Amino acid sequence: VQLQASGGGTVQAGGSLRLSCAASGRALSAYAMAWLRGGPGKDREFLAIIDRSGQYTYYGDFEKGRFTISRDTGKNTVYLDMNNLKPEDTAIYYCAADPTYVRHPKMSYAYWGQGTQVTVSS
Repeated sequence: VQLQASGGGTVQAGGSLRLSCAASGRALSAYAMAWLRGGPGKDREFLAIIDRSGQYTYYGDFEKGRFTISRDTGKNTVYLDMNNLKPEDTAIYYCAADPTYVRHPKMSYAYWGQGTQVTVSS
């Protein structure tokens, strides 16, 4: 499966963005989907994972409540809604897919998207 992340950009602190991850090659419904972030000088950080059905989600150990993961099976797309963005949220955001859904900060995935840059200005 090929993953294409989009929706990044530059936003002022306090703003919002919606990231999208579109799949081709296979239906995303076959995979648990996740968002992680990282970039030059940053360790890769787990953000959230959603199971194949979209019923269950798990969020990483950061300031919860600002980010929401969701999926639209009909559009073969997974989303990350980000609110009240802060300068420290500046990073490259990656979507990833794996057959296995787990309720812990999973860092290893079968497939990765190329990443989309999010920059939050103060």
